Amino acid sequence: MTPPLGIILAGGLATRMGGGDKGLLDINGRRLIDHVIDRLGPQVAGLALNANGDPARFADLALPVIPDSIDGYAGPLAGVLAGLDWAAEQGADTIVTAAADTPFFPCDLVPRLQLATEGMTHPLALAGTPHAERGTIRHPTFGLWPVALREDLRAALQDGLRKVVLWTDRHHGRLAEFPDDAAFFNVNTLDDLAQAEALA
Repeated sequence: MTPPLGIILAGGLATRMGGGDKGLLDINGRRLIDHVIDRLGPQVAGLALNANGDPARFADLALPVIPDSIDGYAGPLAGVLAGLDWAAEQGADTIVTAAADTPFFPCDLVPRLQLATEGMTHPLALAGTPHAERGTIRHPTFGLWPVALREDLRAALQDGLRKVVLWTDRHHGRLAEFPDDAAFFNVNTLDDLAQAEALA
């Protein structure tokens, strides 16, 4: 399969951290986003960053910075749409998204997402991990998304849809299962940041 483009989702408000860019937080001398770039970059044909506000704060990354095209911080789906629009300009068919605050996700994220979508007209899949009590947990910021459905996603967002899984279920999105839930550990609080430092 053709390698997708990669989109790092960094458009959130980080309210539980007091605001700011979680991806720029330091863990043991390196920023969260540096870990994400190291993991996602080798798996994709090119990278861009979805972030709102002044793009100059990410200048040292030397990546395209694409803001949400839907006003009002509409959540991860708005970042996915921004990524799909950018990918369409590049002539790409698919993107893979990863969250800027999740530094330890699998190094085989992309091939496993692609494998899960074999045979689909419009490849669409989310990462998932098993949980003893809750069944499979979906990780909605880690997914493979088809450029062909971007106008459908735009219409859904304009109609007020915000939950990722409602839209992916509508289009029969599949699940790529990963064995280790800890791989999708993300930093939401200062305690999480301390735990990430220990894991790193």
